[in-house]
Amino acid sequence: MGFYDLKKAKRIKLIEQINNNILSNIQENRLTKIKNYFLDEDTYIRKAAYQAIGKIYNNNVTLLRKIISILDKFLLEQEFKIRQTTINAAGEIGIKNFETVEHIFDRGLFDNNPSVRNAVIGSVKKMGSKNPKPILTWAKKYLHHPDKEIR
Repeated sequence: MGFYDLKKAKRIKLIEQINNNILSNIQENRLTKIKNYFLDEDTYIRKAAYQAIGKIYNNNVTLLRKIISILDKFLLEQEFKIRQTTINAAGEIGIKNFETVEHIFDRGLFDNNPSVRNAVIGSVKKMGSKNPKPILTWAKKYLHHPDKEIR
């Protein structure tokens, strides 16, 4: 059953469960549940998961090192949905703290999968609308890149 096939109350409860599961996985240095959410076929489950990463960061900055470590590991995953969702999660953090996730965008920009590269574009738009200065500084590095897709 898809996310939007659920009644609103059940969706709210599911989002709360996703948030709690991801928080506990981060605190326990485990990846299983986070990885399952990042890999889910339902786009809205993946969205809830990457938004949960952003909420957790905003509410508990002390977990940033653990979160970045997890995202770095997920960038190496074979499955593109995990890498795509990782970029989106980094975008949630980058709204307030781009410097800590800049390396994730450097890598995602050159990913072989177009969905991952599109996640970079979407995240850059979102971050740039709320925190433009570091995003523009980062984007300047790629203005004259030989690959037109990167430019």
